[in-house]
Amino acid sequence: MTVDPDTPPLAFGSNEPFGVDRLIAAPLRRPRPSRWDRSSGFGGKKALAAAAHLGIDRVGGLLCHLPVESGAISTISGLRPEERSVVLVEVHQIRSRPVRRRGMRPLVEAMVKDGSGHLQVAFFNQPWLVDRYPPGTRLLLSGTLKGPNRFSVAAHAPSSDPLVAAPPTLEDGGVGDPNLDGAAEGPPAPNGPEMARYPTSEGLTSIEILARVRELKDDLYDAVDPLPGRVRARFGLPDRVAALHAGHFGDHEAGRRRMAFDELLLGQLEYLRRRHQHAEERPAARLAGPAVLTDRWVDEGLPFPLTGDQRKAINANLEALATDRPLQRLLMGEVGSGKTVVALHAMLRAVECGHQAVLMAPTETLAEQHFRTIQKLLPDALVPAGLLTGSTPAARRRTLLARLASGELPLLVGTHAVIEDPVVFRSLAVAVVDEQHRFGVRQRSALDRKAGGDGSHAVHMLHMTATPIPRTMALLHYGDLDVTTLRELPSGRQPVTTHVCASDRERARAYERIREEVAAGRQAFVVCPLVADSESLDARSAVAEHERLSTTELRELRVELLHGQMRPAEKQAVMERFAAGDADVLVATTVIEVGIDVPNATVMLIENAERFGISQLHQLRGRVGRGREKATCLLFGPKGTARLRALASHGDGFALSEVDLELRGEGELLGTRQSGIARYRTARLPDDADLLAQARAVAEQLHETDPELADPLHAPLRDALDGHLAASGIDTAEAIPA
Repeated sequence: MTVDPDTPPLAFGSNEPFGVDRLIAAPLRRPRPSRWDRSSGFGGKKALAAAAHLGIDRVGGLLCHLPVESGAISTISGLRPEERSVVLVEVHQIRSRPVRRRGMRPLVEAMVKDGSGHLQVAFFNQPWLVDRYPPGTRLLLSGTLKGPNRFSVAAHAPSSDPLVAAPPTLEDGGVGDPNLDGAAEGPPAPNGPEMARYPTSEGLTSIEILARVRELKDDLYDAVDPLPGRVRARFGLPDRVAALHAGHFGDHEAGRRRMAFDELLLGQLEYLRRRHQHAEERPAARLAGPAVLTDRWVDEGLPFPLTGDQRKAINANLEALATDRPLQRLLMGEVGSGKTVVALHAMLRAVECGHQAVLMAPTETLAEQHFRTIQKLLPDALVPAGLLTGSTPAARRRTLLARLASGELPLLVGTHAVIEDPVVFRSLAVAVVDEQHRFGVRQRSALDRKAGGDGSHAVHMLHMTATPIPRTMALLHYGDLDVTTLRELPSGRQPVTTHVCASDRERARAYERIREEVAAGRQAFVVCPLVADSESLDARSAVAEHERLSTTELRELRVELLHGQMRPAEKQAVMERFAAGDADVLVATTVIEVGIDVPNATVMLIENAERFGISQLHQLRGRVGRGREKATCLLFGPKGTARLRALASHGDGFALSEVDLELRGEGELLGTRQSGIARYRTARLPDDADLLAQARAVAEQLHETDPELADPLHAPLRDALDGHLAASGIDTAEAIPA
């Protein structure tokens, strides 16, 4: 949907010229209709539990539970054996008869019909259906045709829909005369009307949901619309009642998109309020004043010039750090784009303002790599730095903790060990979280609470990721963060050529290429999906491949092994040998996915590449091509695999992230949902990217002009946001100041 550029911007708040009429038209707090909040009415513990699993416990929740698609209702003559179908029928006869098996209730048998034929159906352990479904009752039956005129029922519910008209008879020039003696001969009768199909859970079927929705059809008119009329008018959105009616009984997609807009808007408002509350509760230290140390480091300490993107990111950080509003920024960077330099600049800014800084990484390998990079870029004589991981010896750990508490140690790099209780900072001002998606919300919050001193000030937080995230996903999952992107690579970097390989001939050429590169003084990686061979998985393992290559194709080369099950000291020794050039080939698992910087490596061979995701493959590819020599990535896997073709076609991680989103969808792309992020029931990404952009624009304007939604016109929206925050597990009294 496009918006007319000539349309005036939305106006919110007390400046909008409505006057007294406006106050009369919008009551201060419009109560929700009581019928909307009563129980959904599903009977039985199993059905109630299934409904609760779907987020349905009230009538309002049920009526907002929209179908995902529509399907035609079959006719009896159109049924196919062993094919799951839904039929609309009328009960002709029904009776109950005893069964011989002990403990079983009477069996209910019924003869049902429609305009094309008849069926014999049975209901087990439900004797009360004889009274509930007397002759003449119309039913929706879901099940499978098991034989001539015998239908196995999986779900059933009463219906008020009219039966499908009988097809023409022979006298009318038709195909047959269906009656209670058998279905018509010849081609099947046409299917009946479309029927909504709902998301279900074990214990509650789509037919049962549909039947209950139809019973509550009149309650749709009690729905309160949270959106101001001007918002609906600008984006061409129907009112909520019309949207819900269409979603259930008409244009499902039109109704769904309106409800999706509401969900997305509430999600964006949640993000903005959360950020606002964080800033109001605990201001951060102002990192202002002369930039002597950082300017000297950029001008004299860096062995290379900054890229344009790096300078923009640094300037954005400087502007934010100079205020008392805590920095909350996501720094996304293409592989090798120099995110660490931007992060180190922010950390040095804290040091020159008399505070401390920390960088937290998810693995010891990555933390050690960051520490080596900082040592290389920042001589210890200029600013001391320490490394703290789970493997740090006790004596060294005690010394580090004492220096941190006294303020003698200004910079710390580590794993999650830095958030453990014994770790105390004198005055922590900047925290950098690398590969932040690998940490939980509580872990990142624990780092924020390490501010030191009396804990009255918040920490400036810079989150980094080398996994490019589409803008749509960044808004959806990181809407409370500013997003800065590094796309520009340092000068002199060569693009990595990528090939998908499958044949024995291509494998032989791959090993030949590795030998050629090693002969020219360079190095190579071989990555396998498994550590050791598995009986259940048909994939290459690092241990077996290391042994094989060392005695066959690469026997004349120095081949090392690295995987996550090795002891930390062993892993560090292997990496040091490879980085120093004392090994030619490193056979490894994905432990090298991030944090490995060996500019001399020019070949990346990935076994069973179809087992990896696009972002992981792009990260692995980024381990080569970090110097000035041309590099090659060889993906061994089926050539028809879409993601492997995408890797061969695109070198840009952001373009690949869009492809990944198209292939996998947003749910799988980002994995398990983070704490505090709402479950979106009707929004579909990337299809609803336009709705998300519109919702963000409305949320920002609302937050700027009426952050508390105190305006009478916004009372229904505030009610909806209260419910949204409660469903997200957030205390509304704390999340939204009174």
